[in-house]
Amino acid sequence: MVLPLALWLGLGGCAVGPGIDTRYTASSQGPRVDLLVIHYTALDFQDSLRMLTQGAVSSHYLVDVDPPTVYRLVDEDRSAHHAGVSAWQRRQLLNTSSIGIEIVNRGWVDTPQGRQWQPYPARQVDAVVALVRDIVRRHRIAPDRIVGHSDIAPGRKQDPGPLFPWKRLAEEGLIVWPDAARVAALRPGFETALPDADWFRQRLARLGYLLPFTGDVERATREVLQSFQMRYRPARHDGLPDAETAALLAALLEAQPPR
Repeated sequence: MVLPLALWLGLGGCAVGPGIDTRYTASSQGPRVDLLVIHYTALDFQDSLRMLTQGAVSSHYLVDVDPPTVYRLVDEDRSAHHAGVSAWQRRQLLNTSSIGIEIVNRGWVDTPQGRQWQPYPARQVDAVVALVRDIVRRHRIAPDRIVGHSDIAPGRKQDPGPLFPWKRLAEEGLIVWPDAARVAALRPGFETALPDADWFRQRLARLGYLLPFTGDVERATREVLQSFQMRYRPARHDGLPDAETAALLAALLEAQPPR
């Protein structure tokens, strides 16, 4: 029997969808948004706004510095083009599953005295922390899925840089931080016998960093270590393995809740 077109469209002439049976639910599923990525713009506000609204890249939020103002540029239910080539916890191309926050900050400049990074003013940090807290609460984003651009794209990206106050996020209960007493207790053992490069690679991968097993593995490992150090030991982030980095890494993995 062929139904008249009017019955397919509905008596009022409006299109209706097919009947959908919702009795069954797949166990293998998760939220569409489960990652938060923090960036700096490396530009002033006007250039940042132009880049993020008129260019090929975008982010969900832009946080200005004076006065500290949060601008929403992309609705959270839509994808923003902020992560690029990226990976975290064995997943790649993270734009579709993440929310991006861009912070107006120039990043770094090279001077005769060395590389200088722009600090984040306290009021701007307060605005970022409040925004992160709100996003995490609404999307239930896990602490180990709040990351910097440098975490998901080591070597290619350095933002939000060594002056971003990650420890402040830990104090707010948003991310996990290595216990200082545990780091101090572990460090002498690593000073006596520093683990080999495979030890560092395995544990960095457990945190979520992508480490290739082909190509220039040594360089890739150094870039990932540098990203880790910028976040947890910003005073020295040369990418070289040492006892303090090993202790930080071991203590952090002990403190991480199981996935």
